[in-house]
Amino acid sequence: MAIDVEAAYRQFGPMVVRRCRKMLGSEEAAVDAAQDTFVRLMEYRERLSEQALCSLLYRMATNVCLNRLRSQRRRPADPDGELIGRIADARLPEDRFLSMSVLQRLFAGHRDSTRTIAVLHLVDGMTLQEVADEVGLSVSGVRKRLAPLREQLAQLEREEVNP
Repeated sequence: MAIDVEAAYRQFGPMVVRRCRKMLGSEEAAVDAAQDTFVRLMEYRERLSEQALCSLLYRMATNVCLNRLRSQRRRPADPDGELIGRIADARLPEDRFLSMSVLQRLFAGHRDSTRTIAVLHLVDGMTLQEVADEVGLSVSGVRKRLAPLREQLAQLEREEVNP
């Protein structure tokens, strides 16, 4: 018999959120992780038993949080400096113009597919493996394409600081 996910959520939801909050240190991240935990429970409800459901949910929540923490270590929120964030957040026309100028300098001489790789990895936060799978290259191929962009980006940031 399938697990009643709604009843499990009502009964164990607060415990799962507490576990996630303790591990992740943020209410927003905890709620997201708890939601992911119950989505996983829903996916596997036909195969799982309601026996020891509390322990199962505790273990699932722990694994979800550990995976999130590993992902954060692999790809920190701002791995390549402030410049990318400022480019992505440009709202005013003059900021957009400056951002376009920086992007044109950064991507000059690179293939269009390199732009795609850069956006997927640096802006969307995908791992190198995820990018490689998406664009049909090896992880080392993705790294090779990103290396000169990283160097150019660092140079552009230095120029911005020391005009």
